Amino acid sequence: MKIGTKTALLMTALAAVHIAVLFAGFVSPYDIAQQNRDFPYAPPTHFHFGAAHGIHLRPLVCAYERRGDADDEYLENRGRCYPIHFFVHGWQYDLFGFRSSLHLFGADAPANIFLMGSDGYGRDVFSRFLYGGRVSLFAGLLATVLTLFLGTLLGAVAGFYGGWFDSLVMRCAELFLALPWLYLLFALRAFLPLSLSSLQAFMLLIAVIGVVSWPRPARLIRGIVLSARERHYVFAASLFGASDLYLIRRHILPDTYSIIITQAAMLIPQYVLAEVMLSFLGLGMGEPVPSWGNMLSALQQYAVLVSYWWMLIPGLAMIPVFFAYSFLASDLLLRAADRT
Repeated sequence: MKIGTKTALLMTALAAVHIAVLFAGFVSPYDIAQQNRDFPYAPPTHFHFGAAHGIHLRPLVCAYERRGDADDEYLENRGRCYPIHFFVHGWQYDLFGFRSSLHLFGADAPANIFLMGSDGYGRDVFSRFLYGGRVSLFAGLLATVLTLFLGTLLGAVAGFYGGWFDSLVMRCAELFLALPWLYLLFALRAFLPLSLSSLQAFMLLIAVIGVVSWPRPARLIRGIVLSARERHYVFAASLFGASDLYLIRRHILPDTYSIIITQAAMLIPQYVLAEVMLSFLGLGMGEPVPSWGNMLSALQQYAVLVSYWWMLIPGLAMIPVFFAYSFLASDLLLRAADRT
């Protein structure tokens, strides 16, 4: 399936987001667990190209100081500004099994670079947002892979062989489609232990989200397989002794690729949003491991919601990602329709 310029741009933008999340340790200026209790709920850092000592081509950040006796009101000391350095060494992180201390940018102490501000413990929200994307985005990706694997397997077998297996799969699909998936997720999560490790909670999210959502792609793929198995070249190949596995793999499944790709673009943002919702409600990933959902859980406190507007930035930053996936899915769907 050929792609146009708009689709290529959307895919490039999404690839850039996923690469930044994948290399979060390199892009993040601070450790996600590093607490700076002197700067709780610090606002986003301002960048300057001039300071008391003259004009600078390199961007500068100024040190924060408390305003009077207030614990969460800050002023910039324009007399204590420090340049931003690129490719600096700092705290160590794992990069594909190797230890590295190289970071994209940083500033000398006592200045801090809080691109999205800091939370109530003084942790850098930007660094946690990148690391949280690892959980939220890749939970969506892996859950989509699981859903499409189950949907393709069950839909292809049901459509090719028909009979009692087809009836069983379709009745199960109708049952899953009739259930409200959100309440089903809540019910499944309620039966499982609350004290889970980060890896166990992550795998649980993937399994629960992926397993309950297979019916829709399975029905679509079944319809394509039902049509493809009646074509003359499939019948001719079977007469020449081709096995069922060969017919499905070589002649039938290629017709489903455009639907699988389109479904992937549609399902990923839905599953990311499902992870965000579950973690926001305390049923997914919990502290101290960040995810986009539990980062937003602080907004359940009214004082945080009305006093610290920058705590909304992670939620606003998710919106372009969801829109990019939606536009990509719409474009791929139109191209698949034109192809047929």
